[in-house]
Amino acid sequence: MTPSERLRDKIRDVPDFPKPGIVFKDITPLLQDRDSLRIACEQLASPFREAKIDIVVGVESRGFIFGPPVALTLGAGFAIARKQGKLPWDTLHQTYALEYGTDRIEMHRDAVHDGQRVLLIDDVIATGGTAAATAQLVQSMGGNVIGACFLIELAALSGRKQMDVPVHTVLSL
Repeated sequence: MTPSERLRDKIRDVPDFPKPGIVFKDITPLLQDRDSLRIACEQLASPFREAKIDIVVGVESRGFIFGPPVALTLGAGFAIARKQGKLPWDTLHQTYALEYGTDRIEMHRDAVHDGQRVLLIDDVIATGGTAAATAQLVQSMGGNVIGACFLIELAALSGRKQMDVPVHTVLSL
């Protein structure tokens, strides 16, 4: 079994979650298996080992799971991007469009410094709106987004087209 097959085997489909018509990709079985978790983190970090990343930015909320081990692997720090109103200190924000309405992603204003090399990370890229907004927010703070990595790409939703940076995905479903 290849590493990709092993990881794909550990992802559970949950129909009609969080609403009818959505098939949620549940990664908790993968997280519970130490070998699969290790493989996933290694594959997320692999293309960026020589990129001299300063900060890995984890996107709420499952980016918080993969971000710290990938940051440690790359010798980088870790920062978080959260939905509106979740951070306790001064924030900067980026608003982005949803299918019906808008949402907002925020980071502490000192999370990224001018000229830092930044890698974005999350578990899934679907339509790409949250990831693209996070990249814009990091860039507005003076960060240089080197790339974005995701465990899963829902390829039919074309989220990578929203991104102006290289996108690395471990699995395409």
